[in-house]
Amino acid sequence: MNKLKVFFLVFLFLGLISFIFGWSVVYGNYDKQNKIILFVKKFIPSSIARKIRDTVFFIPDVITLNKDLSLQVTKYEQGYEGQLFEEKNINIFDAKYNFKNFFLPFKRLDVRKGYENKENTYRAHYLEVLEDKVLVLSGLGQTIYFDKKNINKPKLNQIEIKNNLLDLIEKENLEFYGVRDLLVSNNIVYISVIIKDFKGYTFHIYKSELNFKELSFEILFKINDFFDWSVSSGGRIEEFKDDKILFSLGYSNVIGAAQDPNRMLGKIISIDLKNGDYKIISMGHRNPQGLTYLKEKNLIINSEHGPKGGDEINFNYFDENKTPNYGWDIVSYGIEYDGTDPYKRPHKEYGFIEPFKVFETSIGISEVVYLSKDENILSNTLIASSLRAGSLYFLNVKEDLSKIIKEYRVNFGNQRIRDLKYDQIKKKLYILFELTPSIGILDLNN
Repeated sequence: MNKLKVFFLVFLFLGLISFIFGWSVVYGNYDKQNKIILFVKKFIPSSIARKIRDTVFFIPDVITLNKDLSLQVTKYEQGYEGQLFEEKNINIFDAKYNFKNFFLPFKRLDVRKGYENKENTYRAHYLEVLEDKVLVLSGLGQTIYFDKKNINKPKLNQIEIKNNLLDLIEKENLEFYGVRDLLVSNNIVYISVIIKDFKGYTFHIYKSELNFKELSFEILFKINDFFDWSVSSGGRIEEFKDDKILFSLGYSNVIGAAQDPNRMLGKIISIDLKNGDYKIISMGHRNPQGLTYLKEKNLIINSEHGPKGGDEINFNYFDENKTPNYGWDIVSYGIEYDGTDPYKRPHKEYGFIEPFKVFETSIGISEVVYLSKDENILSNTLIASSLRAGSLYFLNVKEDLSKIIKEYRVNFGNQRIRDLKYDQIKKKLYILFELTPSIGILDLNN
């Protein structure tokens, strides 16, 4: 009888702990990289977890939904004002920095519909920091800007810029499936767009002279490589050298394409702005979501999603005579979502380039920026943003970029960070959150 009582009490205690834990997870801003949560998720399929959320934990779920709805109502009521709705100090490497968060007038991503849902392709937004303004592009192709000086006020006072993007795509008899990046270089605006024609899905890159009254886009480059619908598409644009730009393409679930030199999928290419010629700069990429070029080091840095785990940061010290291969879909430090592990490792044993940094669990890595040695306490720091983890990862590295000295993570809770830009003039980091959506500004003056 005593054993039965003990068993019942232990069972009750464990059940209570499980309920409290489940409640805290469902109720809002839990850390998706929490080790306990990651351990539990190994044994509970996502479909079952969603059913538990919608039944056992429907009360905290409803509370969280109501909080999100209330925030959305406030955001829509303020229109283009770009109201400041959050301000706090953030610790990074034992130093405090001021953080502000302002509303954007765009529609939010709905994670409940799933990341493969085509409606969510229009919820990826991007930004560019200019001399005295910030330009923002919505996933639907809407363009707005605000003056930098307004970040010291309670409102950004955003202004819409007319553009002809959707009309142009319609005239070409194409279907629009969202933008994938924004670049402003030498007073020209470049955007990458997923479109669909009778051959399937592909990318077009459009350009326009920078004009804050109206943007008149025209086609710059067509990626004549087609795929079925996929979120592993890449699409980043970055300034390069010799009057060229860089463009990243994911493998888009086309097995073998990343290793095929006759296909653009799974590659980073350069595009000559004078004649439209392109060249494969690197290959063997899965889904490059971040791209930056350090001119002083002649270094291309890209970040990319692994399968389940194995997100990477890769270095390419550019050499005209070499095309480095990063190994997808032969090698990876991740596994498949069904638990199978068809990949080889380590990369170098099979003739491929090793990642500079690997994230063992999926963080949904997105953009990367680098702060050089003359910045501040964060000198020689590589910053990576993440979607799934809702975080910024600060990697302090040796000046020659040979080694990571120390790391620091800043978790923003229930958010997804899509884009990241550093204002070298004002020493501020601009962060684009797509679940609000909003634009965060981290003041790195210290």
